[in-house]
Amino acid sequence: MLPTEVFTCFPGQMWDRVLSKVKKAVVFMDDKCAESLHWNGGATSVFESGARNLKQFSSFEAGGENEPKAVFVVSTLLKGRTADIIQDIVGLSHFQYCVVFTTVAHSIHLLANNVTAVLEGNPVFEQFEDKLCEWMGDMNYTAEVMHAPVVFAPVSPQLFLAPTFAHLFPLLPRDLETINMKRPEKKRFGSLTDVDLHSLTPELQIEIKSLASAVNSMFESTSTREESFALGPMSRLIAGELANHPQAKNRRKTAPNKASIVFIDRTLDLTGAAGHHGDSLVEKILTVLQPLPGHTTDVQVDMLELTNLQRTPDSQPTLAPGCLVQTQSSTARLLWETMLASKQKEAVMEVRRQLVEAASKENLPIKMGLGRVTPEQLCSYVQLFKSNWGALESHCGVIQLGLATAQTLRHPTLPRWDSCLAFERLLLQVYYTHTHAHTHTHTLCHPTLPQWDP
Repeated sequence: MLPTEVFTCFPGQMWDRVLSKVKKAVVFMDDKCAESLHWNGGATSVFESGARNLKQFSSFEAGGENEPKAVFVVSTLLKGRTADIIQDIVGLSHFQYCVVFTTVAHSIHLLANNVTAVLEGNPVFEQFEDKLCEWMGDMNYTAEVMHAPVVFAPVSPQLFLAPTFAHLFPLLPRDLETINMKRPEKKRFGSLTDVDLHSLTPELQIEIKSLASAVNSMFESTSTREESFALGPMSRLIAGELANHPQAKNRRKTAPNKASIVFIDRTLDLTGAAGHHGDSLVEKILTVLQPLPGHTTDVQVDMLELTNLQRTPDSQPTLAPGCLVQTQSSTARLLWETMLASKQKEAVMEVRRQLVEAASKENLPIKMGLGRVTPEQLCSYVQLFKSNWGALESHCGVIQLGLATAQTLRHPTLPRWDSCLAFERLLLQVYYTHTHAHTHTHTLCHPTLPQWDP
């Protein structure tokens, strides 16, 4: 298997660890893990693996009387509020077998419990297993606690996101002030580049260590020795933590595959992140459509076009939204990758082509349109599937992507995008003109001196 294919398989392999335990279980999952699952087969994969139910990780949920097994999947330390919620759920249920997966490695649990000594086994996890048996009401019941780094969302074979760490943000000048306020005057840092990991808050230290641990797990699983580069104070801390990871030293000596990883503080290029010069359909979809509740990487696609409901202020909550993630259909996956990688014009035309092809396969009365693709045209193609449930089910992935495209193209805020782009180009033009004129003046005022020849 090629190294790139190994990386592509990694997120799914981590979820396979979880899915291997869900048979006949009620699964409780927090939002961050649910978002990762969303891109790794979704709830369908959980039920296909034999789970009885899938519920939100909440103190207001519980298992039924005839549900003796539970699986918890969380993205946090097994202490504090997380432990309280697990205790609440177990206390309200009749479980005899509990499995807990956490994305936080055992070594970080030791750090969070102020344990600095090197210990054999996983004592923190073992202690939590005892607590689970205690909460279930019988120490002879079965409890398992494991680490599974299910933090990556494979948006495409070439692009992974880590929604678990979406809130992790580079250090800012005001952070330096906060850090220095707690330090003696003679030991205060002069700049953000001087800040070390131990000067940060315990919560931020754990976040950085967790991210480094997740990346390390990926390299361990793929037998890869990495060469790290960092741009920015926060990136330097993350890269340093990865380099100092206990498993990294040995891996870099023996791993057959090699890869470079570049950590970049996004604040070094705010113009690139906030600009409107990108010619990407997906970028505009993610910008104008509302995010899925609890998600940072997917949006809500209005499915009202496929029903006979009238559009009213109250009609929206009655219908579950569609989304961009399409893991069941290979055609929809290929269309998504085209939308992700192509320019907007090419992507929109491919969406139309796929809708036409899907309608043709189902012998629907489609009228092929030429020229410019319009949102009305895309919606008219989608509506052909409305009364044909078999066709709707077969092509629901392509239909959702088609609706997302149409709703973006006709969104009332999209013209602002073009206006912002026009202003950005004008600013660049003015800047270029000013810089060019300044350079010309500078040249006139400071002519090149002839070389002195004694």
